[in-house]
Amino acid sequence: MRRISTCLAVLGLAVLGLSATASAAPTITFKAAAVPVPGVSGTGNILGAGAALQSEFTISGTEYGGFPPPLTGVTVYLPAGVKLDPGAFGTCAPSVIQEKGPASCPKKSSAGPAGSASGVVSFGTERVGETVSVLPFFAPGGGLEFFVKGDTPVSIEILAKGSITTAAAPYGPEFVGEVPLIESVPGALDASAQKISVKLGAAYKKGKKTISYGTLPKKCPKGGFPVKAILSFLGGSSAEATYKAPCPKK
Repeated sequence: MRRISTCLAVLGLAVLGLSATASAAPTITFKAAAVPVPGVSGTGNILGAGAALQSEFTISGTEYGGFPPPLTGVTVYLPAGVKLDPGAFGTCAPSVIQEKGPASCPKKSSAGPAGSASGVVSFGTERVGETVSVLPFFAPGGGLEFFVKGDTPVSIEILAKGSITTAAAPYGPEFVGEVPLIESVPGALDASAQKISVKLGAAYKKGKKTISYGTLPKKCPKGGFPVKAILSFLGGSSAEATYKAPCPKK
């Protein structure tokens, strides 16, 4: 086992759905919502408040042996005004996760609860479904890392990484994630991702103040928040999706 196809989408600020198709690329649907951070009052889909971002991708297609081509990259553009504060949280070094496992990471390095990804792996010409867990952590240097674990039919323990930069207006934070491939046995087709569900966000109370990793803008532009995602696939194809996320009600 070398590498796994996994993805973390840090996307959206309100409930939304979008789809996109590109030449020789699969069909993509995406749903996301800004939700409260568990156990932290005053967070959620509220202007100017901290929130956890719950997102879900589905990928369908038959371009790769009857299934979608393997995902190789994810770029997500969040609206201008979204604030991220990784410095308020701990980090977990990649070497700690790789050598000792995620249970050895500091508590405040957790970037959210366990998510999941599902798809198919290959054994010769046979394609078999597999579901893996995806644990997000804050990485040194302001990035994100995701420990991916699967047990059957393939044993998988992989660390995937993503970085945060700043995009040009009307966008703000830009997430750039690399999605490694997985070859279950030599010469077999790489794994294909079909569904990814992840919740990303952390917060805690410091006195009466709420410290959040992600904070929604204080104002919403007319027409809603602009969001864009670009997915790249093995073979060079890509699919782009844009959306105007509805403004929060408060």
